Amino acid sequence: MTDVADPRAITRDLFSATLGSVCCCYTGQPFDTVKVRMQTNPDKFSSVLQTSKLIVAEGMGSFWKGAVPTAMGMAAENAMAFGVNEALKRAFPDPPPSGGSHDDTHQRPDLLKPFLMGTITGCCSAMVLLPSEIVKAKTQVIVGASSSNDVVKQMLNKQGLRSMFVGLDAQLMRDAPFYAFFFGGYELNCYLFRTYVPTMPDELNYFLSGGFAGMFGWVAAMPFDVPKTNVQSAWDSKVFGSYFPQMATIVKERGILGLYSGLGPTLLRAFPANAALFLGVETAKKFFDDVLWKP
Repeated sequence: MTDVADPRAITRDLFSATLGSVCCCYTGQPFDTVKVRMQTNPDKFSSVLQTSKLIVAEGMGSFWKGAVPTAMGMAAENAMAFGVNEALKRAFPDPPPSGGSHDDTHQRPDLLKPFLMGTITGCCSAMVLLPSEIVKAKTQVIVGASSSNDVVKQMLNKQGLRSMFVGLDAQLMRDAPFYAFFFGGYELNCYLFRTYVPTMPDELNYFLSGGFAGMFGWVAAMPFDVPKTNVQSAWDSKVFGSYFPQMATIVKERGILGLYSGLGPTLLRAFPANAALFLGVETAKKFFDDVLWKP
């Protein structure tokens, strides 16, 4: 069994996750900005098309508002997420195939374990992602010119260091189900494509499996994401205790469907962004193995 703390394995995980994060961020950021505007101000931003037109009026660069802290946070998040998930795989490997061969790529995977590992991964990642998510949410809802540095200064002036950790309960509620379906769905998709479309190139498998896994994750996490966005974009939220009142307020004012506000642009973003993420991760792993640090 591979050592859980093997230096080469850890370096490989961090390297591949970082490169994949860059691909994911700049592919999906425009869709994420539209989603945040729709979630925080649904009266003004009522549809994807209308929201896109209003953002274009501010300048095309507005679609990538908050991209720098997002990329930094995403690199840290995915380094944690993929690192923890891969470490869990090394700690709890699948049993060898009944035939005794370790190279049976068509062996049916454990369908529960990847989802459980994803839940654990989500709780760990939430702790790393939280500060950048708060800065991103506040930056994206500001109409007009505003930088992430300006937002951070305002946050520290208003609430001090506590401002970097508001909505921790909201982050945990969103990330646990997301990563359960994200990693679990990816493993399942890869297995299904290898089994039923054996001629599919590996790169296309990674791309499609990653894209669908991202969509599965967001469908599961969306009801928890809308109140999270509102909590983290506000300037008076608490570290704990603002999430469930905000969820109740949304349901009361908008109904249950209000918890799915922004689902359209989220799913539009989820497929290309996460397809790029997993393709970037898997390609970076191959590059690492072939060029940087051969096994």
